Amino acid sequence: MNTPIPIRNIWILFLYAADLVQVRDRFESEVEAARNLPDLIGRLLTRSVEERLKRNLSRGYRPKTAVLTRVRGRIDVLNTSSRRLMDRGFVACQFEEHTLDTARNRLARVALTHLAARVSDDLVAHHCRQLAGDFARLGVSGIRPSRAEIASDQIARNEIDDRFMVALAKLVFEVLIPSEDSGMTAAMTPETNPYLVRRLFERAVGNALRLELGTSGWAVHQGRRLSWPTTMRTPGLSAVLPGMQTDIELNQLATGRRIIIDTKFASIMTRSNYREQILKSGYLYQLYAYLRTQEREDDQASFSVEGLLLHPQTGGSIDEAMELQGHRMRFKTIDLTANSAEFETELRNIVEV
Repeated sequence: MNTPIPIRNIWILFLYAADLVQVRDRFESEVEAARNLPDLIGRLLTRSVEERLKRNLSRGYRPKTAVLTRVRGRIDVLNTSSRRLMDRGFVACQFEEHTLDTARNRLARVALTHLAARVSDDLVAHHCRQLAGDFARLGVSGIRPSRAEIASDQIARNEIDDRFMVALAKLVFEVLIPSEDSGMTAAMTPETNPYLVRRLFERAVGNALRLELGTSGWAVHQGRRLSWPTTMRTPGLSAVLPGMQTDIELNQLATGRRIIIDTKFASIMTRSNYREQILKSGYLYQLYAYLRTQEREDDQASFSVEGLLLHPQTGGSIDEAMELQGHRMRFKTIDLTANSAEFETELRNIVEV
């Protein structure tokens, strides 16, 4: 994609991908002032952290073991007896400590530290360092939490401020890419990271559909694995047979209508020896396989499942369809470089139902 994607459209993709569309009007000034993606993330994260600090950071519990003069929580009997602690008036205890040093707060602090060294705006960089220091003074450590720790720190749906802060902090590390020269060291790309935009695009489409169609009796599923309906397999086939997994699947229980959506962050068109623009055959064959391999005699609706190839297309668009052996197949693009109002309307109206 050679045409630059407007920062505001990246912002819209992020909000849909993070399921945070409801906060879109709270940060208009930061979006307008941002010059690039790192600058935008820095401005938004510092604003979000400031609001959290004003209303007190969320606390959590973490397991801790300590040798104390009185019992707290559970006694670690083995540790206490093997070290003869009671002879000296001590006891080893295992308990949960109420603390600000939670996975979400640590992630935010580490993200601020990373941004401070990489954003181009000196004022934003200073603000990041200042807030990281505030976290440190409150006892939040600067060790980046593991994925398991982040996953176990469940954020309730009503904790929207924490959800926004964590989503932005995660985005900091998605914008970072590995550097071949420095091993695991990361560096901020000067332009929008195509991998990041692809991830945002795929997640945003699924959430936009769920928001738009959820009240109309549609169920939206993402990442469902499909099986090959084989009647015979040689012993070694399973090791070499590629898997099939849909990006998005829509089901309307009342009518039995189903739509399989395959998103790709690449041009939907290519050229041949005879024509300037044709659909990429590989994508077409893949969607065709998704539809035909799932046909079952005991499920008549499976013979009319619809397929949609959905691609972003900067500076151009296509919306064509055909019916093939009972399956309607549609090929559509979304223009990521359109003005923000048109882009969001197109995003929210992907499927005409």
